[in-house]
Amino acid sequence: MPPAPDTETLAWASAAVRRFAAATNLLVAARRFRIVGGDPRDAAVLRHLLTALGAHDAEPPGHADRPHLVDQLWCLGTPEESTAAVEQAADRPRGATLVVVDAGRHLPAVDEDAFGPVAPARPGVLAVPVLSDDVFLVSTGRDPEADPAAEARLRWARRSMPVARSVAAELRDGGLLRGTRVGVAMFLEPKTAVLSLLLRDAGAEVVVYAHADETDDAVADALRSAGLTVFASSTATLPEQQRLALAMLDTRPHILLDDGSHVIRLAHQERPDLLPTMLGAAEETTSGLRPLRTMAARGDLGIPVVAVNDARTKTFFDNRYGTGQSTVFAVLDLVDGLTSGAHRVVPGGSAVVAGFGHVGEGVALVLTALGFRVTVADVDPVRALQARFAGYAVAPLVEAVRDADLVMSATGVPDTIDVAVLRACADGAVVAVAGGVDQEVAVDDALAAGAERRPVGPKAERFVFPEADGGPIVLDGGGCINITAAEGNPVEIMDLSFAVQLGAVRMLLEHGDELDRAVVPIDPAVDEVTARAALAAFGSPAVPLPTGTAGLPLARQPGTGGVGPVRLPEQPADREPDVRTHRFGDPA
Repeated sequence: MPPAPDTETLAWASAAVRRFAAATNLLVAARRFRIVGGDPRDAAVLRHLLTALGAHDAEPPGHADRPHLVDQLWCLGTPEESTAAVEQAADRPRGATLVVVDAGRHLPAVDEDAFGPVAPARPGVLAVPVLSDDVFLVSTGRDPEADPAAEARLRWARRSMPVARSVAAELRDGGLLRGTRVGVAMFLEPKTAVLSLLLRDAGAEVVVYAHADETDDAVADALRSAGLTVFASSTATLPEQQRLALAMLDTRPHILLDDGSHVIRLAHQERPDLLPTMLGAAEETTSGLRPLRTMAARGDLGIPVVAVNDARTKTFFDNRYGTGQSTVFAVLDLVDGLTSGAHRVVPGGSAVVAGFGHVGEGVALVLTALGFRVTVADVDPVRALQARFAGYAVAPLVEAVRDADLVMSATGVPDTIDVAVLRACADGAVVAVAGGVDQEVAVDDALAAGAERRPVGPKAERFVFPEADGGPIVLDGGGCINITAAEGNPVEIMDLSFAVQLGAVRMLLEHGDELDRAVVPIDPAVDEVTARAALAAFGSPAVPLPTGTAGLPLARQPGTGGVGPVRLPEQPADREPDVRTHRFGDPA
């Protein structure tokens, strides 16, 4: 095992990867990368970090002479060697995106003028049309432009969502959505906007709602300019948000796509007359499904709700890799904006993850990759045992936080970080929520117990209890940090989740009248279609179809820029197993 990197090099590599992610909103895991030039020790640390986050080194040791198709070219050396590497890597099939990352540690490693005129593709990303329509430059040494550039961000998101595009094309070609009104109630940013436009292009009438703290006003305006009806404003008060949500419901959508199930529940509370006219809804979060299952158990759920969150191609990827990357990166970006003496978080420090479900697994994985020593706290002994087998220390939460530099809740359960846990946190420890629900950090209880909120930086407040001189720093009031302080999950991850949402829409269109008024599992065929399309988009072959199965997505030939149309498989007939044992010879 190589020696641990020095903290300064680790901090540089961490910052470089996070700046790349903030500029592009792209995924690190599953992408192929190559590192060009630079100090071998710096390159080794960066390579270790990228592979620990799930990326694939496209240049195995001893094979530097073999060109490989890569998604990301990380440049650390001189502009001259970077230029040659970029020109070689730019020879690629049409539609295969290459992001060139200038990660020079001390000086720029890429000469942007060497490739002819460049143009903004989105804030922080430059297009290089002379080389290719699919080559882009990112510098980790400068801050992205402040211009929201909503239309450009929508185009960027769309190009990185081939799976959702292919599923939407199938809906369009089948004419299933004509005459259907779809309500979208989600975090309003570029990826959700693309989903809304794909639904519109497939034939639906689309109406959109978003909570104030989940609304990008520039994106909302871009959708309005495209002809969609949008009920959202980042400045709306709580009563105004309810009026906006009710106004969206009053358009009488046939299908509702929700995130957190707040609008589904609002329809039951305030617009029960709407329910008999609906085909159903789809919910994509763990925290949103919990109250819906309670309603169903009580007989109070008036429509079928497809459990998008439970799809394997959602939970295994969105929750683990998407939320893991986006929440940890958002937390550390906010910490970077604080005065160094105001907090305890340092490279190689200690972190606690509360909850070891799929989100907790992802958060722990990313923190470990970034050099943190991770302790997991979970009230479920089986989950705690899983964490122990995964190599993490395990302890009760109130004990684990006493010496922690960073505490992240990943349960989606209110009062996870309760007053006792907040009191137990060390002065300057940073507390944040990955995903989450209201009051996952018990802010109201802390205030009732006499805690004082003292701002210490953007979206950061120190909670000081009466008997203490200091206290922990809570980020963004305990809000869902990757949504309220960043751009949400990476584009490729939401491509998978939204492909499943579109599969749920198809289920409701074809079978809504037959489904129980309950939380309904996603059709397993949706998972298979989504996974096969994603494998094609990532450049990996899928396992051949079993005999008798037809019509799954086909990868386009290189140069077409995506995957082909998607059709649900015809499942082969199940064959009953032979229940007799042959271990002792053939039965008579």
